[in-house]
Amino acid sequence: MKIDIAVIGGGAAGLAAAIQASDSNLDILVIEREKELGGILNQCIHTGFGLEVFSEELTGPEYASRFIDNLESRNIKLLLHTTVIDISKEDDFLISVSSLEDGFQYIYAKAVILSSGCYERTRGALMIPGERPKGIMPAGSAQRYLNIDGFLVGKDVFILGSGDIGLIMARRMTLEGAKVHGVAEIMPYSNGLNRNIAQCLEDFDIPLYLSHTVTDIKGKDNLEEITISEVDKDFKPIQGTEKVFKVDTLLLSVGLIPDITLFESLSIETSKVTKSAIVNQHYQTNIEGLFVCGNALHVHDLVDWVTKESELVGDKAKSYCLGKYQGIKNEKSIVLGNHIRYTVPHKIDFNQLSEPFEISFRTSRKMEKGIFRIIQDGNVIKSKKAKYIAPAEMEKILMTPTDFISSSEISIELEEIL
Repeated sequence: MKIDIAVIGGGAAGLAAAIQASDSNLDILVIEREKELGGILNQCIHTGFGLEVFSEELTGPEYASRFIDNLESRNIKLLLHTTVIDISKEDDFLISVSSLEDGFQYIYAKAVILSSGCYERTRGALMIPGERPKGIMPAGSAQRYLNIDGFLVGKDVFILGSGDIGLIMARRMTLEGAKVHGVAEIMPYSNGLNRNIAQCLEDFDIPLYLSHTVTDIKGKDNLEEITISEVDKDFKPIQGTEKVFKVDTLLLSVGLIPDITLFESLSIETSKVTKSAIVNQHYQTNIEGLFVCGNALHVHDLVDWVTKESELVGDKAKSYCLGKYQGIKNEKSIVLGNHIRYTVPHKIDFNQLSEPFEISFRTSRKMEKGIFRIIQDGNVIKSKKAKYIAPAEMEKILMTPTDFISSSEISIELEEIL
């Protein structure tokens, strides 16, 4: 099969990117490993989706259906229940896929949009001491068991990590009759949205233990109890602060990792912070024609932001296939200053700087008030004041070509306003 744009992943990001890239002059293919489109949205039956994109509150399946209906009205090819095995690149990309229905196939594409989402960190990545009984699982897996399969994984629950999936599952498990004894977070601040702290924990009187982590697990066959302890500034447990909980389930909400292992053969330049590809303002990687969007690029706060970013990437990939964003690059990295954890994009291509673009970034600490500054050649070229700054919330600054005074690198920093 020969196509122009291959979109790998049919969740929120892939659907939005494919729709935006659709053009009468281009052949577009969406490859999805599940039997149906929608990705993680299909198991997110709570509301809260669509306020930014549709100006109304939808459940995950409702949100996905808006895009699926739109996709089906366009000339976009689909390969469902199909796994991408490998990708290589010479002039075009060569994508190897396999499925039960069609067997092994080769697909040639001029451009690839990677929108494969992310996966959850498991207990093995945390090195939690103690026994290894049944009853310990990622919060997203428990969400799928409950919302898709109708299976409640436990009655007495504790959650490690305050990511949004964990917070939402604290509420969901409570509504289904389970007792959620608490949420422990190793950082001194929550990693979830403030609205989820209020709606999922405070509204149900579920305690949040900041600067705490699980330090022991007990259970022969099934989980019987866990111990949490307070940690110091170096994240080491403090003796004498132990708290014991009798539980049968421990849910882990301890981070998401972008799923880009598919492209190990392409030598993509990656970020140590996001664990994903480094991209320029067109969301193009160091591999020409390879674009990344959604949670495959970095973990987003809201699916609405995933959609808006992916629509932009779909438009960029379409423009690439029609002859733009090709040729010699002049890329300069964005330097991280005080209290900035990472940015997206990571680089700016000054040879293709003709349109406004947003710099999205996360901070490394909470502040009541602060001012963000973008600096080039020792001059502040853009600044923005903000309130209630938190690492869990993305910040954004819009840049225009006229903001830049040269083609040298820029830096971004945060200063606290006292």
